This record gives sequence, structure tokens and C-alpha cells, in this order.
Amino acid sequence: MADLLSRVARTLDPETAHIWAIRALGGWGKAGAPLAGAMPRLGTRVAGVSFPNPVGLAAGLDKDARAVSGLMALGFGSVEVGTLTPRAQPGNPQPRLFRLSEDRAVINRMGFNNGGLAAGVARAAAADRRGGVLGINVGANKDAADRVADYVAGVTRAAPVADYVTINVSSPNTPGLRDLQAGAALDELLAACVAVRGATPLFLKIAPDLDRAGIDGVARAVIDRGVDALVIGNTTISRPALRSAHAAETGGLSGAPLRSLAAAKLGEVRAATGGQVPLVAAGGIDSGAEAYARIRAGACLVQLYSALVYEGAGLPRRLVGELAACLARDGFANVAEAVGA
Repeated sequence: MADLLSRVARTLDPETAHIWAIRALGGWGKAGAPLAGAMPRLGTRVAGVSFPNPVGLAAGLDKDARAVSGLMALGFGSVEVGTLTPRAQPGNPQPRLFRLSEDRAVINRMGFNNGGLAAGVARAAAADRRGGVLGINVGANKDAADRVADYVAGVTRAAPVADYVTINVSSPNTPGLRDLQAGAALDELLAACVAVRGATPLFLKIAPDLDRAGIDGVARAVIDRGVDALVIGNTTISRPALRSAHAAETGGLSGAPLRSLAAAKLGEVRAATGGQVPLVAAGGIDSGAEAYARIRAGACLVQLYSALVYEGAGLPRRLVGELAACLARDGFANVAEAVGA
């Protein structure tokens, strides 16, 4: 059923398909679909949180926490909702979401479109997590006079509900947002957010476009401020060779063409942090073998999103099974043994 829904969705305009999929998954979750069967080998603990498996849904699909239960039922060990901003905002003008089918990629310039922090967090609090982990991704409004204050508001509101909160300073679709990834601006932001997160783990999501100096600066800041994990990374503004007619669209590129860049940046971040900070790998992950490669390169968890467009809603269960087989083949009793191996 899930794969049939995925095939139908690919016949629709990308943003219409997105909306339709969230509605369908929201209804499916209410119907009582169970979480994918537990695999003890895949259970792992990161930042003090127990994940039933290391395969998570990246932020951006369920922006307003409308389909948490249905998404968990697909087999994800974690679902990250958002990005949520303090006030509702419409995002950028349409069209703003493009399928690059020939490249198995997506370009988006959505611009943090969401219904606002209060409504999103309330839905997240009411969601049936089905034994999975819930992350809430927070950001700043486009017209915010004080972006640090927006992040503080997001962390303050989300922390009592979420299993972890992610600070998203890496979207390329809000002008100036990525400037918060560097120097004194990043240190100020992290200090302010750590001060209000309570006991809830705090993750930081960075761009795959950072150079090595930028990565070194992020590593120092997260270690100094006690951030619990780094997500590497968001979409890229770089453009490898692409075949699609939409290749020249502005926005963030995700999917298969991001794979090599994301993997390389994971290695750089692992080297810069020296294993002191748990890492979450995202970008171009579409198989158990790729998830396993990122884990062996130092990731404790992996996230996917764009691959669902092309592989269908059955992908999480298949990927989890493939990952378990990879671990068993190489004699690892659990995910933690394979991290950085």
C-alpha cells in the first residue's frame, strides 16, 4: 500500500505530492499501523537517547508534525519534524520544489514554510511515537529582528516535548541564516540555546558547503558549548554535473548527487571533532550499504528524505533490513561497534 501511494505521488506536482503524502501518512498513522519489527542488533544509544534503529527521517518532510505516527510506522527509528519558526510564515513563492528525476535528486527553496512553533509543538506532543524517537528542528523567521532570540524561543518551547532538538542554521533558503555557522555568532547562539534546553539533547545541523576552516570552527564551538550531536548536513548550493532540465533552479540540492560531498564532509567533521561529538549523517543515503558506509566512517545515526521520492515509502524497512545484514556479515553485535570502524 505504501509503495502504491508513492507511485501515485510521483505523478503529481512535487509540492502537491508533498502535501498529499503528509495527509495520507497522517491518516494511516491514526489507523493503527505498527512500528516496524524491532531488530535488537540495530538498537543504539546516542546523546542519552535510545533509538530502536539508527535510520531517521530528516527534517523538511513533516514540517508541522502532522504525520509522526504514520512515518514511524514506515520503519524509521526516529522522525525529525520541522523546521518550526516562532511565528507561522508562508515561505518563498511557488514554484519552489523540483524533482530532478534523471539525477534522482530534488532542489528546494521552500524557505521554512510552516504553521508556527506553538501549533507544531502541540501536535508533536500529542503524537503517538510508537516507540520511536522524536526530534524537533527549529529555526528563525525570515524577518526576525533577533535571530538568536528566535532560536531560544524554539528550543525553550520544543525541549519539554522532544527527545532531542535540532538547531538548523544551515538552510540556504533564508537569506543570511548560514552566517550563524561561524565565529562569535555561532558561539553566542549555542550558548543561548544550551542555557534553555534543560536536560534535552541539543543537535546542530550544518551545511555540507562549509570549508575545512569552517568545520574546524564548528567543531570547537560545539565541544566548548556542550552540544550533543552534529548533523552533517543540509542541502548544498553547489552543483555537480546534472542532467535534469531543472538543474539551474536556485535552492538547496539533495538526493543522489549529494552523496559524495556529504560523505567527504562527514569524514572532515569526524577528524575535526576527534570522535568527541556524536555525528548524524545525511545526504544521498538510499540503501543499507550506504547507511553502513556512513556508520563505519563515524556516524552514529543516519537520516534520509529525498530517497523516499524515488525509492518509495517501503525504503525505511528495506534499508533497516539491509543494514542489519551488513552488521551481521561483518561480525558487529550492534551499531555502536561499527561506528568509525
